[in-house]
Amino acid sequence: MAPPWLHFIERPFPSANMVLIAGPRPVLVDPGFGSDRAATADLLRGAGIPPERLALIVNTHYHSDHIGGNYALQHTYGLPVAAHAAEAAQVNARDPQTGMAVWLDQPIEPYTVQQPLHDGDEVDTGAVRLRVVHTPGHTRGHITLYAPAEQILIAGDALHAADVPWINRFGEGADALEQALATLDRLAALPLRWACSGHGPAITDPAAAIAKTRRRYTQWQQAPEQLAWHACKRIFAYALMIRDGLPEAEVRPYLLNRSWFADYSRHVFGVEPAAFVERFLAEILRVGAGVWQDRRLVARTPHIPPPPGWIAAPTRPQDWPAPTRH
Repeated sequence: MAPPWLHFIERPFPSANMVLIAGPRPVLVDPGFGSDRAATADLLRGAGIPPERLALIVNTHYHSDHIGGNYALQHTYGLPVAAHAAEAAQVNARDPQTGMAVWLDQPIEPYTVQQPLHDGDEVDTGAVRLRVVHTPGHTRGHITLYAPAEQILIAGDALHAADVPWINRFGEGADALEQALATLDRLAALPLRWACSGHGPAITDPAAAIAKTRRRYTQWQQAPEQLAWHACKRIFAYALMIRDGLPEAEVRPYLLNRSWFADYSRHVFGVEPAAFVERFLAEILRVGAGVWQDRRLVARTPHIPPPPGWIAAPTRPQDWPAPTRH
C-alpha cells in the first residue's frame, strides 16, 4: 500500500502512469504524453496539488509517453525538469536522437532540463527524500526513485507487473538487454515491498516481477528475434494509438517510411522492408496488437486518441528552440 505522500495515478495510453509526491516541495514524476496535458492538469488538481504548486518535474526517461507533458507544464508554469545527466545533455543540446522521437516517429514538444541527476542523488519534497537509482536498459539514462524507509520504488519502465519493458538495441546500444539484466540485479538487491510501474497496475510483489522479467530477458538472449518482435509490436501499436489508427491504404506506406521498421527488417529479420510488411502485419493481427475496423487498422489496447490539432510547438528535437532558463 502507498504511503500518504505518494499518489500513484494509473493512466491509459498514450500516456504513461504518473506519480505525484506530496510535501512542501511537491514533485511530479512523468507527466505523460503531450496530448493529455489537460487531463494531466485535472488529475493534479484532483489530487490536491494543482500544477502551479509543483516544485519539480522528474523524468524517469525521455520517451514521449513519459515526458510529452513537460512542454505544457514548463511553458505555462515555468516548472523545472530533472532527468538523468546523459539524457539531460541530449535534451539541452537538441540532439536529433533525443527520446528516439524521430526514429520512432513520436512527437515530443520542446523542453529544457534544469537539474541533471546522477546515481545516488536525492530528490527532496520536504516530506520524503527519494534516492536516484540509475537503472539502464529500457534507455541508457533510465532512473528509478527509491524510498528506503518505506521500501518503495518508482520504477518507470524498468519494471512492470503485467508485462516486461521493451528493449531497443538500435537506440540504446547493442548491450541494452545486458544492461537491463544488470538493472534487475540491482533492483533485486534493494529491500522492496511495493513499486509504481510506468504502465499498468502497481507492483505488489516486486520480487516476483523481477524474476518474471529476468526469465523473459534470459529467453531473449537466446532468441534475439523474440526481443525484436516484442519491440516492433510495442512501437507499431503505439503508432496506431497516437494516430487513431491508419487507413488500410496508408498502412504499408507508413511502415516503409519508418526508420525503425527498416532497421528491424534488415538487421534482425534479414529481409528488405518491402518483403517483411505482410509477415509483420500478420503477426500484429495474430497477437491482437492491432485489429481492422471499417478498413482501418487500430490499436486494440485501450487508449485515448489524441485530439486533432493538439500539437502547439515543434516536435522534432533538432527543430526545438534553444534551451530556456527558469
